[in-house]
Amino acid sequence: MPNTSEHPNQYPRRILVAVTGLSPQIVTETLYALAAAPGTAPFVPTEIHLITTRSGAEKARLALLSDEPGWFHHLCRDYALPPMRFDASTIHVLEDGNGQALEDIRSPDDNRHAADGITELVREFTADPDCALHVSIAGGRKTMGFFLGYALSLYGRPQDQLSHVLVSEPFESSIGFYYPTPASRVLELPGGRLADTASAQVTLAELPFVSLRHGLPEALLTGHASYNQTVEAARHALAPPELRIDLAARRIRAAGKVFALPPAELALLSVFARRALCGEPPLPAPAKESGDIDWKRRYLVELRWIDGPLGERDDTERALKKGMDGSYFSTHLSKLRKILKRQLGPAAEPYLISDGGRRPRLYRLDLRPTAVWYGDIETAEHQ
Repeated sequence: MPNTSEHPNQYPRRILVAVTGLSPQIVTETLYALAAAPGTAPFVPTEIHLITTRSGAEKARLALLSDEPGWFHHLCRDYALPPMRFDASTIHVLEDGNGQALEDIRSPDDNRHAADGITELVREFTADPDCALHVSIAGGRKTMGFFLGYALSLYGRPQDQLSHVLVSEPFESSIGFYYPTPASRVLELPGGRLADTASAQVTLAELPFVSLRHGLPEALLTGHASYNQTVEAARHALAPPELRIDLAARRIRAAGKVFALPPAELALLSVFARRALCGEPPLPAPAKESGDIDWKRRYLVELRWIDGPLGERDDTERALKKGMDGSYFSTHLSKLRKILKRQLGPAAEPYLISDGGRRPRLYRLDLRPTAVWYGDIETAEHQ
């Protein structure tokens, strides 16, 4: 199966997602342009999903899915399109904070809940590697189109596409036009003007988007997150790295996220963070099978800051009685890397202790001095 943007039409699951308001013809116009318009490589959806309000859902059901007029069924018959899943279950009605269907999107709360609903749906679709998504932002409120386009920018992959449908005059403003018909069909327009729908031109304006998916933590890609949480994670992933360490509370803030670290891994990170803060050179790791007293000293200094003067360190001090060896160092370095990657995803890279990539291995935290801070992390920031 292809995995590049050049062949989205060859993915086994192909989804058209559109936001609609009281103009459900956006769906048939877009479907025509994707699957039936001459001179284009067809993208024939296997599923169609609408995101709309309560009244928009009712309008779509009556105009598109009814026996009459049933414009979706007419289009499929006129152009011999294969079966595709599109029914009441694929019309997604946005909800307010109480789980009630939104009638319209007018207030800040309405906008926030609409953004969360749209973001979650796009996240769910893009979690399927066998799926190619085509997103249309032509319908609905402008904020709905914005949220849908931005959600695709946050979660989209190379095979996903974004578009806006363009309809020629005089059909663009006609509520009775749904798609260019293969045979003549005369439509009466406002003011008594007549036009033949067979002469209509419908095209798609493809909208390139920048994918921010690579900067999102794995937890946001695989779990539920609000629109604001996802945007904030992407913003921090793109911002210059900054590390704040709260030794007493045993937690750090990195890439905008606050989380705890075990004392052993926090002490190791702090060794390198303090050197980065002071502009000191990288360090070699302790020798593999012999204890390094200097490494033991610098490590226990950080551990005492974490545990306090009366902290329980007997097991650690016994393990390091003859100095820190390479095995102890590599074990806790590996654990630290795993925690940072699990918490931050791809955004962890600037906070990982690097070995320089060549021999001799020299380890450092590659942050500028002004990017490292020690001090309290406010409780309100804890996530």
